[in-house]
Amino acid sequence: MSKVGIIGDKDSILGFLALGMDIFPAYNADEVKKTIHRLAEKDYAIIYITEKASLMAKDSIAKYKDFELPAIIVIPGVGGSMGLGMNEVRESAKRAIGADILFSE
Repeated sequence: MSKVGIIGDKDSILGFLALGMDIFPAYNADEVKKTIHRLAEKDYAIIYITEKASLMAKDSIAKYKDFELPAIIVIPGVGGSMGLGMNEVRESAKRAIGADILFSE
Protein backbone atom coordinates (compact mmCIF):
# COMPACT_ATOMS: atom_id res chain seq x y z
CA MET A 1 0.00 0.00 0.00
CA SER A 2 1.28 3.46 -0.90
CA LYS A 3 2.17 5.84 1.87
CA VAL A 4 0.58 9.28 2.21
CA GLY A 5 2.09 12.07 4.27
CA ILE A 6 1.24 15.65 5.10
CA ILE A 7 3.60 18.51 5.98
CA GLY A 8 2.68 21.75 7.71
CA ASP A 9 2.05 23.38 11.04
CA LYS A 10 0.66 21.05 13.71
CA ASP A 11 -2.72 22.79 13.98
CA SER A 12 -3.35 22.36 10.26
CA ILE A 13 -2.28 18.73 9.92
CA LEU A 14 -3.19 17.00 13.19
CA GLY A 15 -6.70 16.05 12.05
CA PHE A 16 -5.28 14.04 9.15
CA LEU A 17 -4.11 11.37 11.62
CA ALA A 18 -7.74 10.22 11.76
CA LEU A 19 -7.57 9.53 8.01
CA GLY A 20 -4.52 7.32 8.42
CA MET A 21 -2.01 9.78 7.02
CA ASP A 22 1.46 10.25 8.43
CA ILE A 23 1.86 13.80 9.71
CA PHE A 24 5.09 15.79 9.70
CA PRO A 25 4.98 19.10 11.56
CA ALA A 26 7.44 21.61 10.11
CA TYR A 27 7.75 25.28 10.98
CA ASN A 28 10.68 26.69 9.01
CA ALA A 29 12.06 26.39 5.50
CA ASP A 30 14.84 24.00 6.43
CA GLU A 31 12.47 21.57 8.18
CA VAL A 32 9.98 21.67 5.30
CA LYS A 33 12.64 21.04 2.62
CA LYS A 34 14.30 18.21 4.55
CA THR A 35 10.93 16.57 5.18
CA ILE A 36 9.95 16.71 1.50
CA HIS A 37 13.20 15.06 0.43
CA ARG A 38 13.03 12.47 3.21
CA LEU A 39 9.47 11.45 2.27
CA ALA A 40 10.38 11.23 -1.40
CA GLU A 41 13.29 8.93 -0.53
CA LYS A 42 11.00 6.77 1.64
CA ASP A 43 8.67 6.15 -1.32
CA TYR A 44 5.71 8.24 -0.23
CA ALA A 45 3.30 8.28 -3.18
CA ILE A 46 1.45 11.42 -2.11
CA ILE A 47 2.73 14.33 -0.07
CA TYR A 48 0.19 16.94 0.95
CA ILE A 49 1.68 20.24 2.04
CA THR A 50 -0.03 23.28 3.47
CA GLU A 51 0.09 26.48 1.45
CA LYS A 52 2.16 28.26 4.08
CA ALA A 53 4.72 25.44 4.16
CA SER A 54 4.82 25.27 0.37
CA LEU A 55 5.92 28.91 0.22
CA MET A 56 8.99 27.96 2.26
CA ALA A 57 10.02 25.16 -0.12
CA LYS A 58 9.19 26.23 -3.67
CA ASP A 59 12.50 24.95 -5.02
CA SER A 60 12.14 21.55 -3.35
CA ILE A 61 8.59 21.14 -4.65
CA ALA A 62 9.68 22.17 -8.15
CA LYS A 63 12.32 19.42 -8.11
CA TYR A 64 9.57 16.76 -8.00
CA LYS A 65 7.06 18.52 -10.28
CA ASP A 66 7.87 16.41 -13.35
CA PHE A 67 8.29 13.12 -11.49
CA GLU A 68 5.49 10.59 -11.43
CA LEU A 69 5.94 10.08 -7.69
CA PRO A 70 5.67 11.61 -5.24
CA ALA A 71 2.69 13.74 -6.12
CA ILE A 72 3.01 16.90 -4.05
CA ILE A 73 -0.36 18.54 -3.51
CA VAL A 74 -0.77 21.98 -1.95
CA ILE A 75 -3.73 22.32 0.41
CA PRO A 76 -5.08 25.16 2.57
CA GLY A 77 -3.98 25.38 6.18
CA VAL A 78 -6.04 26.06 9.27
CA GLY A 79 -6.10 29.79 8.43
CA GLY A 80 -7.97 29.28 5.16
CA SER A 81 -7.03 29.24 1.51
CA MET A 82 -4.48 31.61 -0.01
CA GLY A 83 -5.34 30.36 -3.52
CA LEU A 84 -2.03 28.59 -4.06
CA GLY A 85 -3.51 25.10 -4.48
CA MET A 86 -5.93 26.24 -7.16
CA ASN A 87 -3.11 28.06 -8.94
CA GLU A 88 -1.12 24.79 -9.00
CA VAL A 89 -4.08 23.01 -10.61
CA ARG A 90 -4.32 25.77 -13.19
CA GLU A 91 -0.60 25.62 -14.04
CA SER A 92 -0.66 21.82 -14.30
CA ALA A 93 -3.60 21.97 -16.69
CA LYS A 94 -1.85 24.60 -18.80
CA ARG A 95 1.29 22.45 -19.01
CA ALA A 96 -0.67 19.33 -19.94
CA ILE A 97 -3.07 20.90 -22.43
CA GLY A 98 -1.14 23.92 -23.62
CA ALA A 99 -3.92 26.40 -22.86
CA ASP A 100 -5.83 27.71 -19.87
CA ILE A 101 -9.20 26.05 -20.42
CA LEU A 102 -10.18 25.73 -16.76
CA PHE A 103 -10.19 29.37 -15.77
CA SER A 104 -10.58 31.27 -19.02
CA GLU A 105 -12.81 34.30 -18.73
